[in-house]
Amino acid sequence: MRTVAVVGASLAGLSAARSLRRRGYDGRLVLVGDEPHRPYDRPPLSKEFLTGTVDETDLALETDDEDLGAEWLLGTRAVALDPTTRAVRIADGREIRADGVVVATGAAARTLPGTRGLTGVHTLRTLDDARALRAQLTPGVRLVVIGAGFVGAEVASTAHGLGLDVTVVEVAPTPLAGPLGAAVGAVVSGLHTDHGVRLLCGVGVKGLSGERRVTAVLLEDGRTVPADVVVAGVGARPCVAWLTGSGIALGDGVTCSAHGSTSLPGVVAVGDCADWYDPRAGRHRRVEHWTSARERADTAVAALPAEGAAQPGAARPPYFWSDQYGVRIQFAGHAAGADSVTVEEGGAESRDVLAVYRRAGHPVVLGMNRARLFTRWRRQLAAAS
Repeated sequence: MRTVAVVGASLAGLSAARSLRRRGYDGRLVLVGDEPHRPYDRPPLSKEFLTGTVDETDLALETDDEDLGAEWLLGTRAVALDPTTRAVRIADGREIRADGVVVATGAAARTLPGTRGLTGVHTLRTLDDARALRAQLTPGVRLVVIGAGFVGAEVASTAHGLGLDVTVVEVAPTPLAGPLGAAVGAVVSGLHTDHGVRLLCGVGVKGLSGERRVTAVLLEDGRTVPADVVVAGVGARPCVAWLTGSGIALGDGVTCSAHGSTSLPGVVAVGDCADWYDPRAGRHRRVEHWTSARERADTAVAALPAEGAAQPGAARPPYFWSDQYGVRIQFAGHAAGADSVTVEEGGAESRDVLAVYRRAGHPVVLGMNRARLFTRWRRQLAAAS
């Protein structure tokens, strides 16, 4: 391959570029990113960056002496991909003709309808989002977090520690039931009430009140929750609209094989936009976790038509972690469809537990403040995959 275009300059895109060079690719390498920033680490945005214990320099993913020999096109976005020539068209009119393309355009935070132009309403996905939110997290401020998923929970935890008055609103009867199951989801979400954060479950948001700035969140059951700041943690949508008309199969993201190959030869996808096939589950899954974005990039790059490339290996089971209220939560695998869950160590009441889910005999593991034992189980899970 003479030219490889990596569309997306965050963790997944950077990991793909590193993998290409590590595998011996010495041709032209172009990275396109819609943000103006060099690659940075997103997990601290909802935690240490908001508290000010890390700064923007600490977020950098590249090392000081790292040189990938790449062309960086930042602050601009890809708008189309030609299926015949694999040319990536950029918003400013430029084209990159490539022999191989890595799609790593990630996902964008979903927003609340009808909130455009209303100040005090935030999402948290990018560094610029975090900058804007951090400026408003001052003691005594009334914060309402809409959505009790991992990002929402981490923001609530951080804001509570900063001295804000925090309320979390979740439409589902049990937060985190999707990724963790109802029983364990209830245990994890109990961290909010443990620390005096109000958790309102089983109720949707009707709208927000305020003329220029938000003043309250209106719930569908008629209640009103006063708010000076609102954070919407209501999920993310894959950034794949630019691929419409390219011939690449799209579903919940870019539809991929178990190795990241798309329906268009010479094009692979990785990261939050990639809907990889999971052979064990027999269906496609889009995995939005830091570790998967880093690890699966190597598998996807190996599937590109590079001379002498090694055969791609199997993707490891997804792994994620979350830090909330001083508790480290770790999870490996998929809990959906589990037919049993057992507590191997500790107790749910103490928030110090290792639980193992099983689906048709296959284990999936969760740990709360059980890092050493969790790591042992995770190795076993990876070896068995």
